[in-house]
Amino acid sequence: MARDYYGILGVDRGASDNEIKKAYRKLARKYHPDVNDTEEAAEKFSEISIAQEVLLDPEKRRIVDAGGDPMAQGGGAGGYGGGGGFGDIFEAFFGGGGAAQGPRSRVQPGSDALLRTRISLEDAYLGVKKPVTIDTAILCDACEGTGSKTKSKPVTCTNCNGSGHIQQVQRSFLGNVMTTAPCPVCDGTGEVIPDPCAKCGGDGRVAARRDLTVNIPAGIAEGMRIRMAGQGEVGHGGGPAGDLYVEVSIDRHPVFTREGDDLHFSVTVPMVDAALGVDFDVDALDGEPITVTIPQGTQPNAAINVAGQGMPRLRGEGNGNLYAHVDVTVPTELSDKQKDLLEKLREHGGETTGVRREDAHGEGLFGRIRNRFRR
Repeated sequence: MARDYYGILGVDRGASDNEIKKAYRKLARKYHPDVNDTEEAAEKFSEISIAQEVLLDPEKRRIVDAGGDPMAQGGGAGGYGGGGGFGDIFEAFFGGGGAAQGPRSRVQPGSDALLRTRISLEDAYLGVKKPVTIDTAILCDACEGTGSKTKSKPVTCTNCNGSGHIQQVQRSFLGNVMTTAPCPVCDGTGEVIPDPCAKCGGDGRVAARRDLTVNIPAGIAEGMRIRMAGQGEVGHGGGPAGDLYVEVSIDRHPVFTREGDDLHFSVTVPMVDAALGVDFDVDALDGEPITVTIPQGTQPNAAINVAGQGMPRLRGEGNGNLYAHVDVTVPTELSDKQKDLLEKLREHGGETTGVRREDAHGEGLFGRIRNRFRR
């Protein structure tokens, strides 16, 4: 009957390689000869070592999933008694499979972390201190990152004698092949923690939720990231933490639209005000009123530039510009008095309705329409 390699390690059939390694390390700390010298522990340690080897080998795992046992006599791939896959064999012959590198450091730098946050356009205009929450790995406070319950130093792994690698003979159609692989006991570091910390399991770090404050500068734009050095994930073995990057998204504003450092908004102007000119106020993003002047004779779709009233320049001095886009409205219902006044204006205006011909630059009706919609 085929052995239940998943059950030996206590993992699901769909477990990832990382989950398999984690389950193995947990059991190895309990049954490793350095911490448990009983005969029963030695048998158990051998059993879990074989289980990890099988489940981390794609070819052997495929045999297990098909109901077979790749470690049974004659049960290996192609009937070679549990031999490794072609990749291992050719690596041994052509890729230096017997030339192991030295042990890797048990202390590894941590990964960077990415967090996203949303702010208002007002916050982007003024700058803001934004509270955020991050779930990440921090230094274990019980062992201070050493991974040891007594904060003692790691000892040399007896399984690989500190080399970080083990050699094994695999049978293949080319004969016996010597291959080299990371030591499954020390995970390639050449060292083991004799008394693992109960809180972090010897990893030197634990998962935690932290509250931080991000300083978001005035003028920040959509999609920009703020780097917070050393606020990312603490590395394995209590290694230095990576950085935290906070990516900023900006909510839509009911009045203003942003393009670079410039702000745009639309204003409805009655026909009379467009003809005679008018001043009006608009509340800026800091709450202060800005006076905008509509000059006499302003035409529909005109853009009035209010210099220096846009967004702060993040990497420069001053501000962008503010543009008021004019939508001239024509009254649809007129009183008799209004009609009389407009009739008199028409009599004295000197303007007439007529067909417009193509101008000297060759811009016809469709060109003007196209350019209008490009604005």
